Amino acid sequence: MAAYSSNKDKQMRQRIAMEAARILADSGLSDFHAAKRKAAVRLGAPDTRNLPRNTEIEQALVEYQRLFQGETQPSRLRQLRESAREAMRFFADFQPRLVGPVLSGSANGHSEVQLHLFAGAAEDVVFFLMDQNIPFKESEKRLRYSRDDSATFPVYRFVAGEVAIELTVLPLDGLRQAPRSPVDGRPMQRATLSVVEGLLAES
Repeated sequence: MAAYSSNKDKQMRQRIAMEAARILADSGLSDFHAAKRKAAVRLGAPDTRNLPRNTEIEQALVEYQRLFQGETQPSRLRQLRESAREAMRFFADFQPRLVGPVLSGSANGHSEVQLHLFAGAAEDVVFFLMDQNIPFKESEKRLRYSRDDSATFPVYRFVAGEVAIELTVLPLDGLRQAPRSPVDGRPMQRATLSVVEGLLAES
């Protein structure tokens, strides 16, 4: 009976991961926790504690894109990486780093280019945007560095052509320590312009 229950739990985790991946790929939702909760409700298990890890959902998302978006996702990813390259050149004075789905390769038609910029003051980025006559929206983002250490940073969003760009501005010493990834909790992968150019050359 225990083995049957364990197998049933595993199957439910897989079903939730697959449904969460479909939600992420098709709806534009980017929050893994919200996606798996929504998936659990759709599958009739809203109160389950047997939710998949974020890494399981990311794996399911990559597989879903390969199976169902194989003709469109690679070209969209390249378009986003090209936009990232141009944005990183544009913001070169702020030592930009590419992060998120556009770097990992799981980006889709709803994804935005996410850059970390580094400045002595967030106002430096604001003044640069204003000098370039770029309209933008301002918000905040909380990034985690350890279990008990997190901080909130200013975020500026604008649209370049058909691509949304998100700029998170960190202090200059933020180059030394990457915040934790919301997917696996490890230090976030961050790519320089040369790395992004290499990814484009490989594709």
